[in-house]
Amino acid sequence: MIDSDLQAEAVIAANDDSTVTRDDEWSDVDAIDVALIGSSATTAAEGVTVADGTVTISEAGVYRLSGSLEGSVVVAAPDDALVVLILDGVDIQNGDGPAIQVDSADDVAIALADGSENTVSDASSYADDADANAVIYAAADLTITGTGSLTVDGNGNDGIASTDDLVILSGDLTVDAIDDGLRGKDSLTVEGGTLDVTAGGDAFKSDQDDDATRGWILIEGGDLTTSSGDDALSAFTDVVVTGGTLSLDAGVGGTASDSAKGIAAGTVAVLDGGELTITATDDGVHSDGSVGIGGASLQISSGDDGVHAEQTLEVRSGEVTVDAVEGLEAPVLVVEGGDTTVHASDDGMNASVSDLVTSDVSITISGGNLTIVMGSGDTDAIDSNGDLTITGGTFDITANSSFDYDGNGSMSGATVTVNGAAVTELTNSMGGGGMGGGGRP
Repeated sequence: MIDSDLQAEAVIAANDDSTVTRDDEWSDVDAIDVALIGSSATTAAEGVTVADGTVTISEAGVYRLSGSLEGSVVVAAPDDALVVLILDGVDIQNGDGPAIQVDSADDVAIALADGSENTVSDASSYADDADANAVIYAAADLTITGTGSLTVDGNGNDGIASTDDLVILSGDLTVDAIDDGLRGKDSLTVEGGTLDVTAGGDAFKSDQDDDATRGWILIEGGDLTTSSGDDALSAFTDVVVTGGTLSLDAGVGGTASDSAKGIAAGTVAVLDGGELTITATDDGVHSDGSVGIGGASLQISSGDDGVHAEQTLEVRSGEVTVDAVEGLEAPVLVVEGGDTTVHASDDGMNASVSDLVTSDVSITISGGNLTIVMGSGDTDAIDSNGDLTITGGTFDITANSSFDYDGNGSMSGATVTVNGAAVTELTNSMGGGGMGGGGRP
């Protein structure tokens, strides 16, 4: 039975709302110009001071920044202040720390002016105990919007980081960071824009670990391209994708990790929309809890499992194409619909115990189109170390061993072809590794 809690709407509703500054909450008509010149700046704004290469904004308001600065822009406004920084052709380089640093404010928005090209870069290293350790660092909720472009060169640590919520509404962002690309500690949301992220660590990250309703990533739209040494999308709790085009390459570069995953969720990963192309040295999609697929288009090439869940993995709809060692793996695996194609060198679909689920493992298939092509040798197309129940669906299997199950097995209402021949009766394969087949225990 499909679990409604593994749908995007339910997961989003169970989490704390993010804070976002919408474009209709401020106006560029109110903007006060701040001209950046060398290590100084000129402005008529009373809430702006300049000293030793640091431009400090201490009052709420809308500020239009232009020009070049060797130093930093610091927001130190009241805790209830909304500060909007319009970047209109800026080049900010700080050899001693962040280029833009928010020490205090309620909400901060960075707006990329139409047609503008903006560049920010930071120090080559940070002290181990440094709080502000990203090119753009905000100890407040941070929203990025606008139609211009922003290039972020992260020389010392992260590219863009917020200790609260980080929201990308729009813009053309290019981020290159030696550690994480974009990090929203409480949450990270992408609604639109074009984002090209190269990161030595995780490309997108949310790592709040003391609140079960925080530490999540939501991708609702946009065009995302990542190349990361570690995970492409990494969330302490949930990863939810409802739209957008995502090209995720995890486990590349000089800092590449053998455990790099395309999507890594601590609680739930839900893929209810969007077009995702994932290449990963480890699992393509991984959850320490459960995974729900309900409408996304997935193209996965991975060095381990295509999609892996420690609890439940369910496919409701969508297109899933996997080239991996194990195709789909979880203690409880449910397929209700969709088009699933698996090329695997071990098991195509595998239900096996995990640290969280040690009994009652099963595979249940009630619909969908499944094409499973196995490599030669001791492999199983569908392997359940528990029960196997098939009540519908269309199967096209090419394998030495088609079905393997340890518990009860039944098949009705399905159209099954194995190695070109129609199959009307479920036969338990005893070849290879015996009951449980050649798959991993």
